Amino acid sequence: MKRAFDHVGLWATAPQPGEFWVEFSKVWVTNPRAHPQRIEYLRPLEKPDVPPEQVGLWKLWNRPHVAYRVDHLQEWLQGKELIFGPFDPGGFGQVAFTLEDGLVVEYMEYYDLSHWFGQPNPAGWAPEEY
Repeated sequence: MKRAFDHVGLWATAPQPGEFWVEFSKVWVTNPRAHPQRIEYLRPLEKPDVPPEQVGLWKLWNRPHVAYRVDHLQEWLQGKELIFGPFDPGGFGQVAFTLEDGLVVEYMEYYDLSHWFGQPNPAGWAPEEY
């Protein structure tokens, strides 16, 4: 099994330049490939009211996440606490969120790295090797 760093996701309350709509999760997201530190900003249409007792879901909607590109999503999810997904956010792969050691982790199995939500990658962008 292989994985490589993809991005860090941070919540935003104001619209961000270049946002894309993700229908499944009802959030706008930015392209981390266009950010020098690989940051993805997420902004929900409406933040769900998740009680803190639902630790994983609460952290998903209230804390940052780290994302990894993986070669086989289902293998990476085995034995982990799944909190959201898997789903296809924008026609380029499957993603799922887990809770690991108190941190929200997103695993992404791409089947198309040529775009982000239908938009071409920024000039000079290339995926990191596994």
